[in-house]
Amino acid sequence: MTTPRPKALISWSSGKDSAFALQEVRRAGKFDVVGALTTVTETFDRVSIHGVRQEILRAQCEAAGLPPRIVPIPYPCPNEIYEARMGEAVASAVRDGITHIIFGDLFLADIRAYRERKLAGTGIAPVFPLWERPTLPLAHAMIASGLEAYLATVDLKKLPAEFAGRKFDMQLLADLPDGVDPCGENGEFHTCVVAGPVFTHRLAVVAAERVERDGYAYCDLLFRP
Repeated sequence: MTTPRPKALISWSSGKDSAFALQEVRRAGKFDVVGALTTVTETFDRVSIHGVRQEILRAQCEAAGLPPRIVPIPYPCPNEIYEARMGEAVASAVRDGITHIIFGDLFLADIRAYRERKLAGTGIAPVFPLWERPTLPLAHAMIASGLEAYLATVDLKKLPAEFAGRKFDMQLLADLPDGVDPCGENGEFHTCVVAGPVFTHRLAVVAAERVERDGYAYCDLLFRP
């Protein structure tokens, strides 16, 4: 008899880092990933921060074979509300026998420490499969693996609005201004994955209108099933 693998959730932002973290974990085979944990801003019905429509999120989860575990939050969202709702989601996961949550964080030590602190004592341990991988080779590896993504959001302090809606590809990496992380780990941009090894099929997503709000440019990505 084989020992059952620990059950895990992937912290799913809809973007490339989540997708590649899931790919690496599945390849290693150590965990049984049983769901995707995502915060959705109720006001807009979109993935928080990334601004991706919930219908695309659900299509991603279906293509990845992962039941979605959606955590609704308001806009704006006070930290105490965020932490309370995430705490409820973690407690629910524990009741379902889940023991780990996988994160796609790359090098922001304060974010990792926050996750470790909030999960301490809950019965769930955080996992960081991409931690401290050099981001330019990592970006190349993502693209080479067949991962396809669009830039859904850009920080206008770091990038021109025209980058919103562009494909995450080698040309994009070449066009990034000096000082912008190739994976956007400092918040320069956020992505939406539409294809890759973790999906059974490519999602029919097109880049549409671009809007600017609160210092960010968002590209409205539309699902065309």
